[in-house]
Amino acid sequence: MIKKVIFIFVSLLLISCGKDSVPKPYGELRLEYPAPRYQKFENNCAYTFEYSDFATITAAKKPCWYYLNYPQMKAKVFVTYYPIQNDFAEHIKEAEKMVYEHTIKASSIDTKSFEYPEKKVYGNFYELKGQSASNLQFYITDSTKHFVTAYLYFNTRPKPDSLAPAVNYIKNDMKHLLDSFEWKK
Repeated sequence: MIKKVIFIFVSLLLISCGKDSVPKPYGELRLEYPAPRYQKFENNCAYTFEYSDFATITAAKKPCWYYLNYPQMKAKVFVTYYPIQNDFAEHIKEAEKMVYEHTIKASSIDTKSFEYPEKKVYGNFYELKGQSASNLQFYITDSTKHFVTAYLYFNTRPKPDSLAPAVNYIKNDMKHLLDSFEWKK
């Protein structure tokens, strides 16, 4: 009987000796999106642009306001349009207010000005880093008649690391939108 107990004890001791068990690290979700193909957005408004076929466009509550929906990313780019009626400075102030309201959560705000004089397209592109509710924003104007703004929002809590692939994808789409943006004559 004692021999059996010793045999079982030694067997268990030998079996248990080996590699230490190590907990598995948490896996990271790898998000990959298709290469964008761009199509022209035709509308009855004063502007046109190209957008990714990965997005869909739906009308918002006012004329010439739209949502660029990215359903797989649970994201929307909200595009607004305002005619300028001796209130250009007010539109600039309001657009910048929308950006700087996020300074509480944003760790930094990168501003890039752009201009395409041949198309009379001027504006600023804002990239808000950190846990901001809106990661990307811009405004476009011809400085005399038209003013367009756009804001990126996700339908989720802001988690910069998790959202980074989607933000980068949409950032490239928004830059293409800016590059292809034109005022109708």
